[in-house]
Amino acid sequence: MTPVLETEGLGKRYGRHDALADCTLSVPSGRIIGLVGPNGAGKSTLLGLTCGLIAPTAGTISVLGNRPAASADQLARVGFVAQDTPVYPGLTIADHLRMGARLNPRWDRRLAEERIRQLGLDPAQKAGRLSGGQRAQLALTIAAAKRPELLIFDEPVAALDPLARRAFLQNLMEVVVEIEVSIILSSHLLSDLERVSDYLIVLAAGRVQLAGEVDELLASHYRLTGARGELDALPAAINVVTAEHTARQSTLVVRTSGSVPHHVSAAEHVDLEDMVLAYMTQAADSAAGLPAPRTRIQTSEAPR
Repeated sequence: MTPVLETEGLGKRYGRHDALADCTLSVPSGRIIGLVGPNGAGKSTLLGLTCGLIAPTAGTISVLGNRPAASADQLARVGFVAQDTPVYPGLTIADHLRMGARLNPRWDRRLAEERIRQLGLDPAQKAGRLSGGQRAQLALTIAAAKRPELLIFDEPVAALDPLARRAFLQNLMEVVVEIEVSIILSSHLLSDLERVSDYLIVLAAGRVQLAGEVDELLASHYRLTGARGELDALPAAINVVTAEHTARQSTLVVRTSGSVPHHVSAAEHVDLEDMVLAYMTQAADSAAGLPAPRTRIQTSEAPR
């Protein structure tokens, strides 16, 4: 099956600044893809490249098997909702639906009108009088009624209160089931991504730090805790992501495709938040010129 997003050495430079560098991904279709990273990580740049709003300065990118925004048909296959869930304050909800029908050849009128009815919104109401949650739901409705194969959201719930955020995510899951669409969801809210995502991309310092199926990633990451010195000799097959030391104790977040060594007294799987934060910390340390955790810890060869 054609990947929903495939990149090779993708980069975008503004002047002397690399907003995104050496980005190589192959993301399968039919996933809800969580895109996470700190401010300035390159998330919006990657989304802009995926939509075709900006052009790369290095590498290649393919979306649904084609160059982004290569044709009217390609544009119709991708829906995009920007961070401020843009709607037109002076237009009514009905006006937005009529405009959507004019601009989108695949427009699903039944889906749009049914969603507005289910949300309890008055088609005659102007968008400027809607709450933040209602505006987000209107933007989601318009994007879904476009009947795309890929829907992209750039921080869609950042400004919403917890109840509106939960309602939006619930409706997003319903849309995924109804129109069988792939989703890329950029968010700072790790709890939201943990709730809905089955594929994860972690960006930091303009580079991909981690990417893969959420279940597989969680299964391969551990927190190891031991007395100071106990974790100094780990098999080379274990990749140390972060390391914290006190006078008496060492705590590591590691990735391994195998088992944890028997001599490690305490090992547990990390949750998604701790895993993401570990890679963000690793990227921040690298940007600050600090040595990688592996170079700070004496290692042994993997047992034969």
